[in-house]
Amino acid sequence: MSEDERRIWDDRYSSGEYQPRPAAGPFLEDWIERLPAGRALDVACGAGRHAMRLAEVGLAVDALDVSTVAIDMARTEAARGGLDINWVVADLDHHELPAGTYNVITVIRYVNRELWPRLIEALAPGGWLLIEHHMKTDADVDGPSSPEFRLEPQELLHAFGSLRVLFYEETITEGDRPGRHHALERLVAVKEGPGW
Repeated sequence: MSEDERRIWDDRYSSGEYQPRPAAGPFLEDWIERLPAGRALDVACGAGRHAMRLAEVGLAVDALDVSTVAIDMARTEAARGGLDINWVVADLDHHELPAGTYNVITVIRYVNRELWPRLIEALAPGGWLLIEHHMKTDADVDGPSSPEFRLEPQELLHAFGSLRVLFYEETITEGDRPGRHHALERLVAVKEGPGW
């Protein structure tokens, strides 16, 4: 990720253009009680809503994002809630992920295809991966305008085929704005073992 992209995200957060959401998304909430204990990694955490939810259920969380402004906002909010999270400003194109470390990895609406093999390596045996991304569709939906940041149908299944898939869906859901929708591709997968 370039320094220009980092500045763009810092500007979006500091200007208020990108408003942090107060609660974890429904995809994570649907799975939160089934996740294994241990260490978690929240990739491209933004203002930290998913990292904080993972910490609330007792996971030791590393939360990464390119934006210093977002991480500062997240750190402040987590401190208010008494949550101990390892907040890291990181360029995810180059940040080293320790192999076999994480029992849970979440990637919510951040597309970085070159990172995907490193996520598999970073999972501990029996570790769970939860991914939700916008996907390509002809439907009138909100989300990224660039096709680069939208997934092809079944792209996650192909990319993470070495894992045991517990859940996969392609769906159109209600968006953040009334009357608007998002086309989403979601995957829950486990490295080795049955996942329960």
